[in-house]
Amino acid sequence: MNGRTPHSVKDVMTHTVVAVGLDARFKEVVAAMNRWQVTAVPVLEGEGRVVGVISEGDLLMKEEVRDEDATMAGRSGRLADYAKAGAVTARDLMSSPAVTISASSSLPEAAHLMAHRRIKRLPVVDERGVLKGIVSRIDLLKVFLRKDEELADEVKQEVIERLFPVSHRSISVKVAQGRVTINGTVRDASLIPVAERLASAVEGVVDVHCDLQGPTVAATT
Repeated sequence: MNGRTPHSVKDVMTHTVVAVGLDARFKEVVAAMNRWQVTAVPVLEGEGRVVGVISEGDLLMKEEVRDEDATMAGRSGRLADYAKAGAVTARDLMSSPAVTISASSSLPEAAHLMAHRRIKRLPVVDERGVLKGIVSRIDLLKVFLRKDEELADEVKQEVIERLFPVSHRSISVKVAQGRVTINGTVRDASLIPVAERLASAVEGVVDVHCDLQGPTVAATT
């Protein structure tokens, strides 16, 4: 990953996605997930509109209920589970409606949605709901693979030079393993907390140590 901070899902999403149609059979879904080593697949209809998602959990329901009491008493409160366990096509296996996200959404938005809905990946769709890619937890972590040199350049150009156009030459920015250290003297000390906050917001930054100092005031006699 090169260049400036990736601001949206489109910067980190995977464009090649394993998906199945509504009429895909149970074993076909399992085979696709096994072949491509994925733990969930979007279900598509028509020209690629996402209508649901099948996860390993949906498929494992068939095994989970296999040895349970199949009487109505045993099914109490689990009618939906038993219905899914008896499903043989993607149409009945999938969880619907699918939780999706747009390519223009921010990375924090994607992370919040995954955490809130307790899911590990999100189909990325356009305004018509057509599949464009998929973003997973590991995709969101790609920002932490940015090189230290890239992070240092971005902090210098987008934070230090913008906040301190006069005194930026007296400020050093060093990055090691994603940890940013900022040293130097600035004319406006009130901007130091702002610099620390903005540097921390750069995607891929792990931590910030800001040791900027305000102007030295000469003692009077």
